[in-house]
Amino acid sequence: MPAKIRLEVITPERVVFDDDIEMLVARAIDGDIGIMAGHTPMVTALEIGVMEIKTGEEEIPVPISDGFMEVKSEKINVIVRTAELPKEIDVERARRAKERAQRRLREEKSRIDEARAEAALERAKARLRAAEDRQRAMSYSEE
Repeated sequence: MPAKIRLEVITPERVVFDDDIEMLVARAIDGDIGIMAGHTPMVTALEIGVMEIKTGEEEIPVPISDGFMEVKSEKINVIVRTAELPKEIDVERARRAKERAQRRLREEKSRIDEARAEAALERAKARLRAAEDRQRAMSYSEE
C-alpha cells in the first residue's frame, strides 16, 4: 500500500477536505506539481484551476481559486479563496457565470473590470471541468 499524507483544503468559510491521500496534483504558479508522502517541504502559490486528489480508491477533481499550498513532511495545507467538491457544484450556475464573464470581457473597458471578468471566467471553467471529470469517472465505474 502506498504511503499516505494528510491533506487539508481550507477556504475562509470552511474546511473543504481533510483526509489522508496518496497524491495531490495542483497548478502552481510555475506549472503543475504532484505531491506525495515524502515530498520536500515547500510553499508555493496556486493558480485558479482543478486540483486532483488521489485517495487510492478514487480521484476527486476539486476546482479552486488562487491561494497557497504548504507542504510539510506529514501534511499538505491548501489555503484558497474558494474550493468545492464535485458533488457541490451547481453546473447551471457555473455555466451562467461563464457566460456572464465572457460577456463582460467583450464589453468591459477598464483593466480592473477585465481582470475580474477573466478570474470569474477561469473559476467557472474550473468548476465545469471538475464536474465533467467527475461525471466521466462515474460513467466509467458503471461500465
